[in-house]
Amino acid sequence: MKTKTLLTALATTMAVSFGVSASAVTLKEVQDRGTVRIAVANEIPYGYMDMSGKAKGAGPEVAQHIMDELGIKKIEWITTNFGSLIPGLRANRFDMVSAEMAILPQRCKEVLFSEPNTSYGEGLLVAKGNPDDIHTFEAFAKNDKKIAIMAGADQLEMLQELGVSEDRMVTIASNADAISTVATGRASAYAATSLTVSELAKKSDKVEPAADFTDPVIGGKPARSWGGFTFNQGSEDFRDAVNGELKKFKQTPEWKKILETYGFSEADAKESFSMTTEQLCAAK
Repeated sequence: MKTKTLLTALATTMAVSFGVSASAVTLKEVQDRGTVRIAVANEIPYGYMDMSGKAKGAGPEVAQHIMDELGIKKIEWITTNFGSLIPGLRANRFDMVSAEMAILPQRCKEVLFSEPNTSYGEGLLVAKGNPDDIHTFEAFAKNDKKIAIMAGADQLEMLQELGVSEDRMVTIASNADAISTVATGRASAYAATSLTVSELAKKSDKVEPAADFTDPVIGGKPARSWGGFTFNQGSEDFRDAVNGELKKFKQTPEWKKILETYGFSEADAKESFSMTTEQLCAAK
């Protein structure tokens, strides 16, 4: 009994020493289990559950195809707030995230990403009529208005780069809170991707996408994000298997049709090939 305890402690120590996460998974482990746990943030059109409980969005539909090809027939879909995706992954609440999370250097230090599945630009949700005449992220570095962002989203880093002070930022827990936050004047605008802004605007006549919007310029380049599937550190085997099937699927009309169904443009689809995860993780 003491020997078994000693060996267990030694294995745990070695795992920690070599940086292996206790919640890492391999392809074989998932295949043997027969079920993969995939998280979404209930964000249309990236990854969400519809009223019937079916997973929808650019991430889940592509993930479903990939899991089928890998021989994993059952998916347990788990919904959580966007800000809880990485902590939940690291806490072993799920094996993979299918939220089209932007691949960013700081996130690459915490989790593993697949190659990009999508690419998308930015947008602003404003009150009907845009009473504060807001058309750019940069405007908030020059005025005294407040801008809403979602907890854990990469718009925080963009605004910080543009010199917007944190006392001008209103952090909300989910996209569902954005409409009331903007409509009631708690914030002059909500910063999100262009696709998210368009979807939110469809839900209420009290808000609209900011017209004549100009993408923020970060480091001399218009901001554009590349979204991929997310895995825990140590799950390289599973991530690589997903990458192999994703690469093949992106060459098919079916993949492109999925993106078009959820509002991604032809330019968005083309741009998804323009950067690799290695490049995105190394970007400054």
